[in-house]
Amino acid sequence: MAPITHHFGPYNPYCRSNFDALHALVQDDLVGVNNTIVSKMQSPIELIPQIAGHIITSGGKRLRPMLTLASAGLVGYEGNRHIDLAACVEFIHTATLLHDDVVDKSNLRRGQDTANSVWGNQASVLVGDFLFSRAFQIMVADGSLKVLKILSDASAVIAEGEVHQIITKNDIETAEDVYFQIIENKTAVLFAAAARIGAIIAERPESEERALEAFGRNLGVAFQLTDDVLDYSDEQLVCGDDFRDGKITLPVILAYAAGNDEERAFWRRTIGDLRQNEDDLIHAQTLMLQHGTLSKTLKKARDYANAAHRNLNLFAPTAHRIAMNEVIDFCIDRAY
Repeated sequence: MAPITHHFGPYNPYCRSNFDALHALVQDDLVGVNNTIVSKMQSPIELIPQIAGHIITSGGKRLRPMLTLASAGLVGYEGNRHIDLAACVEFIHTATLLHDDVVDKSNLRRGQDTANSVWGNQASVLVGDFLFSRAFQIMVADGSLKVLKILSDASAVIAEGEVHQIITKNDIETAEDVYFQIIENKTAVLFAAAARIGAIIAERPESEERALEAFGRNLGVAFQLTDDVLDYSDEQLVCGDDFRDGKITLPVILAYAAGNDEERAFWRRTIGDLRQNEDDLIHAQTLMLQHGTLSKTLKKARDYANAAHRNLNLFAPTAHRIAMNEVIDFCIDRAY
């Protein structure tokens, strides 16, 4: 059977225009990453590359693999290992998306049909498992036990975060610190690992490894907080998925804490019991506006973004560092 090919063209226009500087710096490496992705997702079972290609080409920002490429460039790495490892990071991320959509019973992602809505839950879960396996094959082929440990640890923590989120789903009494633990595990840990890899393969000092790891972790939390805000406020994209799914996010936690008895009853009904009426999303947005929970969430996101900026101060102000700082700002500014 001839291999199934995919064109990894421009990113979602809503996202890419703000990544131009970083994209320009890593675009040659991205070609190599995309070639690795196409090669490694091949299988004699034709459905596997079909499903994998469907989600990998669905308009994502490629932010995580770009962080691996950028961090390698930041520390002056001159080899090729970062290319396969960036593809590995993308496979881990894509596998979690396939599993997420099944768990959340999602029908749309970035405005397109999810894999589970087209091919069913069983195939989506198993192809997610296939991509995880491919990721581990890439790690083993790289030959670094340190890289293997960091990425395998990250994969385990992501799974823990997913399970933790399932446990807290619809639990309107979820504490703020529990929420932050979930997003650090579910989202930020892969950002952290992706960024740290560049320093590892370049054999840079531990201080640089830790600075890039902290940069990625802080960026990941800021990114997720902003996503949580966009789900209740973005007019350019369809919003409200978190509300309809009963997900506990910081805007909801803050609104529930600030609400009176009537408002808390509303949140228990709509999020806790998932009994929602047609106008409930608009009312939820009104309550968030009334209590300033979206702006408070963005304030916390900005705090994490500022920390990510500080993490990069260890490095010389090269084009890579400037572009990485621009990505930090975009992750926040997209919500304004």
